[in-house]
Amino acid sequence: MSKVAVLDDVSKAIIEQLQQDGRRPYATIGKAVGLSEAAVRQRVSKLLETGVMQIVAVTDPLQVGFNREAMIGIEVDGDMEAVADVLSQMDEISYIILTAGSFDIILEVVCEDDEALLEVINRKIRAIPGVRRTETFMYLKLRKQSYTWGTR
Repeated sequence: MSKVAVLDDVSKAIIEQLQQDGRRPYATIGKAVGLSEAAVRQRVSKLLETGVMQIVAVTDPLQVGFNREAMIGIEVDGDMEAVADVLSQMDEISYIILTAGSFDIILEVVCEDDEALLEVINRKIRAIPGVRRTETFMYLKLRKQSYTWGTR
């Protein structure tokens, strides 16, 4: 089991500020949380170094030419982690989770079109030793995507 970071209220407040705007100046954050700009910079650096958070640009796949998104459930014979390791090397896969339930692995694929999705499923995923079965759930419409759950 991985070690859970213990965050004080100030670190949580800094994270919440950055979730609202990842480019918010440290001086502005400092005023909101009661710290100096340097203290905020130091805390953010530590949060990044320890992997508690990351600051990234999130794109809308449709706006950048990726018109097909799907969730894929995979049943595995044998070692789930070995299959997940192979899957993690594929650029089209945006995240992978190992699960307990009807599927051993669930992943998200972002592709240019249906032909690219077919290529990923048929020639890449199903070709991995240990993959027994896949089930694809194609996205029709995104209703909510939120990254603000962070520090409840």
